[in-house]
Amino acid sequence: MTTPEVTQLLNQWSDGNRAALDSLTPVVYDELRRLASIYLHRERSDHTLQPTAVVHEAYMRLVDQRSVRWQNRAHFFGIAAQMIRRILVDHARGVRAAKRGGGAVALSLDEALGVSEKRDLELEALDDALTTLAEVDPQQARVVELRFFTGLSIEETAEVLGISESTVKRDWVSAKAWLFRELSKGK
Repeated sequence: MTTPEVTQLLNQWSDGNRAALDSLTPVVYDELRRLASIYLHRERSDHTLQPTAVVHEAYMRLVDQRSVRWQNRAHFFGIAAQMIRRILVDHARGVRAAKRGGGAVALSLDEALGVSEKRDLELEALDDALTTLAEVDPQQARVVELRFFTGLSIEETAEVLGISESTVKRDWVSAKAWLFRELSKGK
């Protein structure tokens, strides 16, 4: 399905056409699953959250958006990136909270040695740093969110944000350097 066709279906759905949502669902769901798989592939191999669960949660939240007027495909996937980020960070916090006081749980060797908790803490630290970056430079924070949490390419990120590819590249490099400095402070 082409980008204009997706945009047209999003607009029809925003206007209350339920049939448009039915036509849109397979396309959007497959794309969200691809994006979640890309992100989760970077995670540890024993990560308890599966791409299907992330996609289902993100999809349910997106479908529940009643007052959003979808501008286009890029706008839709930009919002999806924010939701995927929230889902992953909330999951990491929940896992860490359960380990602190959630009762006796059988741990793998990696978990017993703190490997998975370290990864969850890194995700939380990244989320905190991104929140700070958003206060300093909201566009750079959005570039990181779109590239890191949904795996969008430079071209796709430019489309979502409505900026040039060269601006995305500059913001990506600058934001990564800023985040590296910020995350290095805590070590």
